[in-house]
Amino acid sequence: MEPGCRFNGFELVSGKMSDEFEARLVAAREGSERALTELYRALYPGIVAYLRAVEPADADDLASDTWLDMARGLLRFRGDEHGLRAWAFTIARRRVLDLRRQRARKHVVAKPPDVLAEAGGVGDAEQEAFDSLGSDWAFALITSSLPRDQAEVVLLSVLGDLGAKEVARIVGKRPGTVRVLQHRALSRLAHVLETQGVTR
Repeated sequence: MEPGCRFNGFELVSGKMSDEFEARLVAAREGSERALTELYRALYPGIVAYLRAVEPADADDLASDTWLDMARGLLRFRGDEHGLRAWAFTIARRRVLDLRRQRARKHVVAKPPDVLAEAGGVGDAEQEAFDSLGSDWAFALITSSLPRDQAEVVLLSVLGDLGAKEVARIVGKRPGTVRVLQHRALSRLAHVLETQGVTR
């Protein structure tokens, strides 16, 4: 990022916090509703989009838990806005991993398909078709076409607006490995889109 550029409404100067961002962060730490709302608006949509892509059924609960963890830990946070974004997505990913570990410990009893059919409602095919367009369509393509590690790298890079070093810290891999995963993911997505004849 170039020094002096604006990023989500805050100006970053040579990788340091701008006075504006620092003032908002201090105010948020002191409980300012306005400052917390501004941080929420800057971070929450990306976090929710990431979680809906990786854990659609539990995304809203995970996002709420992520935000609560952030609010509780805000006094301990040190860094600029980009660091705050990386920290937020680290918390979101940890929440996902916790959920997956919890599921793995639970004993799951499979239900016959006819029981599931009776329990579920009838879908609205037209609405589902409209919902599949746009960003939901792209996230579904990413999560269904790519191995989990590649999908996660792409989602964190795009939704978190994070570089390879930050994504590497979040997922516990080397930056070079993250770049390779991202390259493979983008190549694979290009092939999938070409095969399907999609020109979005």
